[in-house]
Amino acid sequence: MAATPGTSPAAERTVIENCAIATVDADDTEYASGHVVIAGNRIESVGAGRAPEGLGNVTARIDATGHLLTPGLVNTHHHFYQWLTRGLATDHNLFDWLTALYPTWARIDEPMAHAAAQGSLAMMARGGVTTAMDHHYIYPRGTGDLSGTIIRAARDMGVRFTLARGSMDRGESDGGLPPDFAVESLDDALAATEATVGEHHDPSFDAMTQVAVAPCSPFSVSTELMRQGAELARRLGVRLHTHGSETKEEEKFCHELFGMGPTDYFESTGWLGEDVWMAHCVHMNDSDIAVFARTGTGVAHCPSSNARLAAGIARVPDLLAAGVPVGLGVDGTASNESGELHTELRNALLVNRLGVHGEAALNARRALRLGTYGGAQVLGRAAETGSLEAGKLADLVLWRMDTLAHASIADPVTALVLGAAAPVTASYVNGRRIVEDGRLLTVDEDAVARATRDEARRLARLAARA
Repeated sequence: MAATPGTSPAAERTVIENCAIATVDADDTEYASGHVVIAGNRIESVGAGRAPEGLGNVTARIDATGHLLTPGLVNTHHHFYQWLTRGLATDHNLFDWLTALYPTWARIDEPMAHAAAQGSLAMMARGGVTTAMDHHYIYPRGTGDLSGTIIRAARDMGVRFTLARGSMDRGESDGGLPPDFAVESLDDALAATEATVGEHHDPSFDAMTQVAVAPCSPFSVSTELMRQGAELARRLGVRLHTHGSETKEEEKFCHELFGMGPTDYFESTGWLGEDVWMAHCVHMNDSDIAVFARTGTGVAHCPSSNARLAAGIARVPDLLAAGVPVGLGVDGTASNESGELHTELRNALLVNRLGVHGEAALNARRALRLGTYGGAQVLGRAAETGSLEAGKLADLVLWRMDTLAHASIADPVTALVLGAAAPVTASYVNGRRIVEDGRLLTVDEDAVARATRDEARRLARLAARA
């Protein structure tokens, strides 16, 4: 067999066979019983039946009878630091929730950010996420290297990662929500963002770490930071991310402050395009959706968080019908306490069926596509991951489907999306196994739990004293 382009002929191989496979390729190819061969960090072959005979250098062979194999899940929106403030302000809308929690968040320091990143990443990785992202935008003065410690946590976990280096320069004294000491100046935010890209961004095909430019939101960022942030991202050749159209209050805020709605405001500042993705996009009219489709702007759909904060239901079926790239996001765990992306597959389907499209809104396979290929598309990595195809990176998950929770559901994709959370027997990132039988192989989960508990208590004490 010829080696897949990008792999060495001497690469170690892992063979997974006898499992159902949902490739999530362009044709939604599926196999009732098939195989995948991993060579190095790439997928060498995918197909029906057993793997080809005579493969050399096979170092692991998995009989995956009773399992479903899918691409790894891709998370497109998160705030890791919020792992330390779960379960607070549980009956608030977005603006009240932000007002309640910003004084606590503004006291995040480097040890807290590291523990919170570990907790957030561990919960996602053990539940099938192979590509994660973090939109970190709180940089209190004198609190250490927050971006660097988050990136190190992802590297140690073994997860493919995008840091959306956020920023805020509109504090309370300028009409914003965050305390003044938790925001940066325009120049400092731009300089720190450029330095983070220069130090950590890897543009290569199999990059484990990438960086995006990500001012927080219209109500915490000046117009000049939005405009210059977009110019910076395009000069550096990286992607752009922010929050958009999350609540009715945001729309009112934009009209009052800028004299236009969020989408028009984003367009006026250079924040629409194929290199941009927005979180939420709940309150969009037909014109907004048409603009996103025309410009190729992506959307991170966060159904659990939108429900938790009573923000509304994003028009996902309409976005998809218009050709807008859509992925799934956990969002910060102060508004989605579980922090697990595989639950968002189910919630995306259920929540969207409550909308005007009813039962036709989404089906199980469309939901799985949102959580895999759709997410990779939104992050600009669909050529590399998000589907099981020869030549793509070996980011894949083996879900156990023969236990009490799923064994009587004939269709494994339906079982995965609508059934209980499926056990992860194996998860591979870049060809490296990071989960075995539901446990992380790269970090000590119990130690991470202790660290997050201790840092959450320390943060609470600091906030109480302030």
